[in-house]
Amino acid sequence: MKQLLTLAVCLITFIGFSQNERIDDLTVQLAYQNADSTKVDISLMLINELYAIEDYNKALRYVNQTAKLAEDLNYTKGLAESTYFRALIYTERNDYFNAIDNYDKSRKYFLQISDTLGVAKVSNSIGLIEIKRGNYTIGLQNSLSAIDIFEKRGLIDELSSAYNNLAEAYFKTNQIDKAIDFNLKALDIRKRINDRKGIIASTKNIADLYSIRKEHRKAIEYYENVLDMLNPTSDTKLRGEILPKLGSEYLEFKEYDKASSYLVEGLRYNRRENNQEGILRALNAIGNLNLQRRKVRLAEIQLNEAYDIAQKIDNKTALLENYKLHIALDSTRGYFQNAFFWQNKYYDLKEELSKIESPTFPDDVEPIDIYDNPIEKEIDNFEDDNKTKQSWVNNPLVVYGALAAALILLTLLIFNYLKSKRYQEIITEQKDKLAQEKVRNEAILEQTHHLEEVNQVKDKLFSIVSHDLKDSISSIKAFLDLLKEDSISKEEFRELIPELSENANNASSLLFNLLNWSKSQMQSLEPKPELFNIQEVFHTKMALVEQKVEDKRIVLMDESQRDFVYADKSMIEIVIQNLITNAVKFSRTGDVITVSNQDVDGKALICVEDTGVGISRENIDKLFNANKNFTTVGTKNEKGTGLGLTIAKDLVELNDGRIWVESTVNVGSKFFIELPKAVPNS
Repeated sequence: MKQLLTLAVCLITFIGFSQNERIDDLTVQLAYQNADSTKVDISLMLINELYAIEDYNKALRYVNQTAKLAEDLNYTKGLAESTYFRALIYTERNDYFNAIDNYDKSRKYFLQISDTLGVAKVSNSIGLIEIKRGNYTIGLQNSLSAIDIFEKRGLIDELSSAYNNLAEAYFKTNQIDKAIDFNLKALDIRKRINDRKGIIASTKNIADLYSIRKEHRKAIEYYENVLDMLNPTSDTKLRGEILPKLGSEYLEFKEYDKASSYLVEGLRYNRRENNQEGILRALNAIGNLNLQRRKVRLAEIQLNEAYDIAQKIDNKTALLENYKLHIALDSTRGYFQNAFFWQNKYYDLKEELSKIESPTFPDDVEPIDIYDNPIEKEIDNFEDDNKTKQSWVNNPLVVYGALAAALILLTLLIFNYLKSKRYQEIITEQKDKLAQEKVRNEAILEQTHHLEEVNQVKDKLFSIVSHDLKDSISSIKAFLDLLKEDSISKEEFRELIPELSENANNASSLLFNLLNWSKSQMQSLEPKPELFNIQEVFHTKMALVEQKVEDKRIVLMDESQRDFVYADKSMIEIVIQNLITNAVKFSRTGDVITVSNQDVDGKALICVEDTGVGISRENIDKLFNANKNFTTVGTKNEKGTGLGLTIAKDLVELNDGRIWVESTVNVGSKFFIELPKAVPNS
């Protein structure tokens, strides 16, 4: 072993010595060379050697000198190569703005000398930068256009880079099949050039992609290949990543013994290396394993530890998986309230990640045809443009014709100017007449809108009464029908009289409030604000829906607190009742409704939240629009008029407040009301 290490050190020293000797030799040649194109070529070889050993500062100094000499000599090839090296150095420094600028200049120089390979190298380098920056469309186009040239010339190193770039871009745009194809091509090239790090990276990428595509047997095959190639002492981080992934793949086939073996080894390995990412990945997977084996208590301990680590290191992907496993854990134990809590967090984070990771263009985007190579077309077009320009300049008939056309155009412009000035006064008079006519039309339209609004108020009045009194009157009728059909005794009915009386009082109060509101719409009656306790309003309105809540087995949570609001109490009571009734209407069996209020910046923020069916983005825009008259049936086919939230918006805004909603389909809705808490300053 010691002999092998000694031999390796000697080889590295020899290679380093040879490289330095090469640089010294080129430096000497450069010093004695005349200022001609040969000196530029030698300087470019020296720059290449300095770039290879990552001495970017010295390389950049030679680049600037070489570019200046090439420009003085009008040596386009030297300008193209030196500018390309400058772009490469800026890329290594992550200075993408200057890198792209120099790549563009270099491409133009290569086009001038019809250097197809040079243009291909530039395109591939631009593709790499754009992919790193997240501009996958441009990155794909540039790398694809370069590949055909590299394949024809047999440039293996360049092909390895280009294939890898394309594989990454296709993965980022959710084109998994193409990502696998180009990773396989990159793997083949890297095996041919014996690039160990590249072989490991491509093999791991292929395994990850097969896992995403649910081809778990192939994923296992490639993950095991990666493990066989890893050095236990130097590749510790990657080994800690692969072991839990391999265990998770076996878990997909319920091969618990193999899964457990890899997962436990992965957890121990990552704890020993203090690799938090690896520990998190292993704990999530082992928690899933124990959950499937019904070892609930052990799964809880592991998932809770994983949750703490995910939050600490801000790994959102692993945190999303942890939320999903917590939902399954609490559902298995029957802790449905906790499961709802994790479910809400899961959907919130999933939506956040979907925005971050959304692809740059759709999955069905077709790549450009690499066999109809755009680089060769670009060179042909560049040459054709130059020929066209030269032919135009050298043809005197074209020049004289252009001058004559310009003279005619100038004459027409002067004539049009004089003609337009003549009609300027006429146009001004017409504008004045149109402005007066517009004022008259606007006055007529305003009167028409006012008449339409008055007519709509009349229609609203009858619809509102039937919509909002239905529940209270139906309850009273149900009691009376029971007595009429002798379904209950008179003694039992007497016991129900207090509840019957309360429903009648509520119906009377509601009718009074609704009529007041309708009157205010027709007569512009101002609200009568006062200070009142919002918690009392919550308690009163929650009592009205107790029977429906019980029928649908909904959990009604009261998180309200004693606090005072400055508004018209009767109007706000209508709003609160409408929001609570809607929450019950659109909640399913077992859903949760929560009412709450808090002080935010000196104003009362009221919230009615449910975990019901939710509202789509399209329908949210219709909720508060009176003209849409939008309505949907409840979870038990409850019907409405579509006016409730329109009324609520009007009433809240009459009291110097605002109302809005936040909702996600199949997750639930939150309706917020903001109201003043004190008399406004005069």
